[in-house]
Amino acid sequence: MYIIKIGGNVLDKPERLQRFLIDFAQLSGLKLLVHGGGKIASTIGLRLGIAPAYVEGRRLTDAETLQVVTMVYGGLINKNVVAQLQALGCNAIGMTGADANAIPATKRPVKTVDYGYAGDIAGPETINATAIRALLSAGLTPVFAPLTHDGHGNMLNTNADTIASVLATALAPHYNVQLVYCFEKKGVLADASDDNSVISHIDENRYKELKEKGIVTDGMIPKLDNAFAALRQGVKAVLIGEAEGLASLAGSGTFSGTSITLSHA
Repeated sequence: MYIIKIGGNVLDKPERLQRFLIDFAQLSGLKLLVHGGGKIASTIGLRLGIAPAYVEGRRLTDAETLQVVTMVYGGLINKNVVAQLQALGCNAIGMTGADANAIPATKRPVKTVDYGYAGDIAGPETINATAIRALLSAGLTPVFAPLTHDGHGNMLNTNADTIASVLATALAPHYNVQLVYCFEKKGVLADASDDNSVISHIDENRYKELKEKGIVTDGMIPKLDNAFAALRQGVKAVLIGEAEGLASLAGSGTFSGTSITLSHA
């Protein structure tokens, strides 16, 4: 089973999104898609007079912003993706964490920063894997927006990378899960200024070396930390690369980006 996460750098480019969805639709076996969409939410929010606010790269979700992201993630983006997949013969169903109680979460507690209506997921045990498995068994492909709910009638804005990781770990006991993060680079790079310097494989020992040498820094560290956490909880492999890499995965079963495993295969 493939769990694929796609980010805003593809979602806001119609031609690139179309190519990605063609490749996604051609993946054989069970699959599930998780999408972001922060750039589109920010653009539409500005049209409505609601400026985005961030702290250390994380969006602050006040009540007005929550309305915007619910409309944009759960409506505009999610339903357009589902409609395009239907046109490609992939029987997709749009989801948020509130649908079928798939992903309950709690409002992030206020510490030094009040993130507003941001949702934190306790862990894979809280996921309604039974409902998701029923959809998959019915031949449906779930497409998840980055929204969860608190069980008290409130939607919550939740990081799409985190949703993909938790869904993967929740479904790992039932399927042979590969988690694929598609983003703007071809993979984890040995040289940040050289897009072709992709590191094809990283295990835990290699990851330690890359951090010590300062090759892996900043935003890639939490992404890789999440990857290894998912692997320790039963996910078979984590793949990181650009959206275009999905074509080779659908065609030959290989991936042109970076493969993350616990130990060297």
